Amino acid sequence: MAHSVPVPAQEEPDTSARTELTLLVRRSRRLPADLVEGPNTISQRELVTGYGATAEDLAHVCDVVREYDGFEVVGIDAAARRVDVAAPASEVMRVFGGRAGQTSAVDAFTEQTGTYRTWEGEPVVPPELVDVVVSVVGLDTRPRLRPEFRTFPGQQRILYTPPELGALYRFPAKTDGSGRTLAIVVTGGGFRMEDMEAYFTGLGLPVPAIRTVSVGGVKNEPGGPGDLEVVLDVQVAGALAPGADLVVYFAPNSDQGAIDALQAAVHATPTPTAISLSWGAPEAQSTPQVLTAMDDLFAEAAALGITVCAAIGNEGSSDGVYDGGSHVNFPASSPHVLACGGTTLVGDPTSGTIESETVWNTGADGATGGGVSSAFGLPDWQVSAGVPNRTGSDAPGRGVPDVAANADPATGYQILFNGQSGFIGGTSAATPLWAALVCRLAEGLGRPLGLLAPLLYEGPTTDKVTVGFRDVVAGNNGAYASSPGWDANTGLGTPDGTALLESLRRRLGSCATSE
Repeated sequence: MAHSVPVPAQEEPDTSARTELTLLVRRSRRLPADLVEGPNTISQRELVTGYGATAEDLAHVCDVVREYDGFEVVGIDAAARRVDVAAPASEVMRVFGGRAGQTSAVDAFTEQTGTYRTWEGEPVVPPELVDVVVSVVGLDTRPRLRPEFRTFPGQQRILYTPPELGALYRFPAKTDGSGRTLAIVVTGGGFRMEDMEAYFTGLGLPVPAIRTVSVGGVKNEPGGPGDLEVVLDVQVAGALAPGADLVVYFAPNSDQGAIDALQAAVHATPTPTAISLSWGAPEAQSTPQVLTAMDDLFAEAAALGITVCAAIGNEGSSDGVYDGGSHVNFPASSPHVLACGGTTLVGDPTSGTIESETVWNTGADGATGGGVSSAFGLPDWQVSAGVPNRTGSDAPGRGVPDVAANADPATGYQILFNGQSGFIGGTSAATPLWAALVCRLAEGLGRPLGLLAPLLYEGPTTDKVTVGFRDVVAGNNGAYASSPGWDANTGLGTPDGTALLESLRRRLGSCATSE
């Protein structure tokens, strides 16, 4: 699969060219940790009125920006706390620092080469805005994100339909995600409705309600290599939560495009129960500005009761950064998402028997990611899980993943693509599986779950199996070996959905919610 790897610049950029960027404005007050970590949630209205940007801060940013030569305000979104501005690149460099460049890069979703703006150096917020603006996004337009599906060049060992995996993972009976919305954010590709109709009908399932949302001019336009990701996400989510409404957000493959789509999904009406993100990039290749802006969005999502599920990648413990070190995938490394790892599963769906489940690692054909974040600290709720310190350091960090599911393409998921049945895997597949399970858990509980991880990690130790999980204790992803309890391959393990629902029901009781 092609990765987004830039090649040397072909020419100097036109510094008079219009450059658009987004300024993320501070909150009126900090989101309390106990609200972000749940289990209580708030409404969209409560988020905006209680924790949004003040009118004074938004007006101040606009007034200051308009004083800069060549700058104009092109958009204000109070709910998203953002001010969109534009100016010639030369003026942006003068005000925010750094240097604009130009390069060719391959978009991993489309596998097409294009010319993009680069930005060398972290932007520096001017003194008159430094207390109000918390992040600057959009200066670099390169396509950084890669889809996390994986095909298998040989003969598959075992093939599963999503409902068969639901049976093996004991998704709770008498739930199908009804009354829930599952959002899927993609940065390229598309699907054909005739494939969806044939696929779900062939499984004996109703064709789910699927709505598409265009962000940044990108639409559902099938016909490219990115289609496999979109089809996989929609068919797995729709088959495992057939009662849920599916909303697919199509966005440009860029930092700005991903943030725009996530903002649209997080602030949508109705509020999604789960958001599935089957893409990412090495954390080490993500700028601090993007990490800050996106993680801030995930914290908002958690407070609203949205569970964001993200794939941890298919390149083992290196995450495709071949410098001899260990790396993790972002956004999966955010402490405000549910990071989804991958296994190799052998089981009999008819009897519901799992014969074996190991860490997915087939060498050159792919392996689950996982490790310890260098950008995010160890969350309080993960302290007792036995997360090791960062590689080559005595500093703790966020451990990845939290959970896992089948991802080996040799034990792949059956999909229907361009009228043909096929099989595919990757942590891309495990992610919508978990998003669908979240919808069914939320239906069974009668409430959204938000940041699910603190509930899942209640009480685990390095050698204790968490209730509602099947521990995976064989295999490795390179630098990290599996072990009893949490590990940096499969997290807490793979789900026993029925037991997990009962466990959550006992622990949640009658928690308040603004659902």
